[in-house]
Amino acid sequence: MTQQGVRWTADQVLALAPDDASRTAGRKLGSAGSWSGTGSAREEAVWGLCKGSGATPYRTVVDLTDPSGPAYRCSCPSRKFPCKHALGLLLLWSGGEPVPRAEPPEWAGQWLTERRERLGRKTEKGAKGEKTEGLEADAADPEAARRRAERRAERIGAGATELEQRLADLLRSGLASAERSGYGLWDETAARMVDAQAPGLAARVRELGAIPGSGPGWPARLLEECALLHLLDRGWLRRAELPDGLAATVRSRVGLTGTADGPPVRDNWLVLAQYDTADAKLTTRRIWLYGTGSGRTALLLSYGPVGRAPELALPVGLALDAELSAYPDAGRQRAALVERHAPPEPTPVRPPGVTTVEAAARYGDALRDDPWLESVPVTLDAVVPTPDGDSWQLADADGGAALPLTSSAASRPGLWRLVALSGGAPVKVFGECGHRGFTPLTAWPTGAGEAVPLC
Repeated sequence: MTQQGVRWTADQVLALAPDDASRTAGRKLGSAGSWSGTGSAREEAVWGLCKGSGATPYRTVVDLTDPSGPAYRCSCPSRKFPCKHALGLLLLWSGGEPVPRAEPPEWAGQWLTERRERLGRKTEKGAKGEKTEGLEADAADPEAARRRAERRAERIGAGATELEQRLADLLRSGLASAERSGYGLWDETAARMVDAQAPGLAARVRELGAIPGSGPGWPARLLEECALLHLLDRGWLRRAELPDGLAATVRSRVGLTGTADGPPVRDNWLVLAQYDTADAKLTTRRIWLYGTGSGRTALLLSYGPVGRAPELALPVGLALDAELSAYPDAGRQRAALVERHAPPEPTPVRPPGVTTVEAAARYGDALRDDPWLESVPVTLDAVVPTPDGDSWQLADADGGAALPLTSSAASRPGLWRLVALSGGAPVKVFGECGHRGFTPLTAWPTGAGEAVPLC
C-alpha cells in the first residue's frame, strides 16, 4: 500500500475493520460533518479531529507508507484496532470528500516521524542479517533441530493413535451416542490434540462437535467427517509411504505448515479477494492473488488477535508487482509475500474464467491431491445470479449448467450487490468452489468496470 497514489474504495477501507460493529460505526463517521482539521500529505498520511462525547475531539492519524499495511493512532479509549475513528477518517478520504493537502500538525507529524524512524531502523537491522539468527542457530546445531522435530512427530503420532481409538469407540457405540454426549466429549478430545501439538487435528475435532443435532441428515454428515478425519490420521501414521506432495499436504493438515521454500516468483499479482474469518482467539485474513504473467493463483494468510484486524491488507482489483514463495503442499497455492517492488496500481487485467461444469471438475481434480480440501479458487466467466427455490445459483449465460451458492453466501449482503451488478446480464465472478457450493467473493461487470468485492 506504500505511496500507492490511488485512493482506496470504501470496500477496501472496510476490509480493515476488526468486526461488523466497527464497520457500521466507521460508516457513520465517514462524512465531513464529523470532522475538522483534516488533511493529507500526498497519499502517505491522513489526519483529522473527530467530535466525540467530550469537549476535546479525538486526534486521529493514519500512516499509509508501511509496506505491511496502514498504521493508526487515535486518542480515543477504544481497544479495537483500527478504531471507528480511523475507519471513518479513511472513508472520508477515500470518498472524495474535501481532505486538503497540507503539512501535518505537530501532534500528527511527531507520531509519523517517530514511527517512520523506527521502521527505518527495523529495516536496517533486517538488512544486516538480524532476521537470519534463528536460521543460523538451526544451521549451527542441525542435530538439535532434528531431535525437536522427531519429538513433535512422536507426540502427534500418539495423538493420532488416541484419536483413532476414540473414533472407533464412537462407531461401536453408534452415531446416536454423539448427540447424547454433547459437545464436552469433542472439546476434551480437541484439547488432547492440542497437547499433542496437532492443531490441525484439534480444529477438525471441534468441527465434528457442531454436527450432532444440527438438522436433518446430521448422522450422515458426521460419518463423512469422521471418515475424513480417520483418513488424515492414517495418512500421518503412514506418511513415510506417501508421495512427497501428499505427505507434505498431510503434514500441513495436521498443523505442521513448514516454511515457504518454493522459488520466488515475481509477477504482477492481481488482488482477487480479501476476507476475514474469526474464532475465539484469532482473526485470519485470506487474500487471493492471480499472477497476470504466470497464470498462477496464490493465497496469502495473515493473522491478528481477536478485535484487531491482521496487518496485511491489499486493495481488491489493483495489481501488485511482488515476489511470492510457495509453501510445501500438494497444491502449492499458499504462499508468502517475499518482497514488493512497487505499490499496488490499477490494471485492466481480469482473470480468465471457466464454465460452471469446468469449475466443478477443477474441484474434483484437486481432491485427488488433497482429500480434505474444502474448496478451490475459481473464476466463472459469463454467469448470471438466479433464484433457485429458497436459495440462489450462478447459471452459465448460455444455459449450459449452474452452481448453487453456499448457504453462507446466500445470506450475505454481497449477494444483493452481485444481483444489482448483474441486473440479469452476465458477469465474471471469482470465488471458492467446493462440495457445499460456490461462494462468490468478487465480481466484474460485462465490459469495462472496476472489481466489486462481495465479502
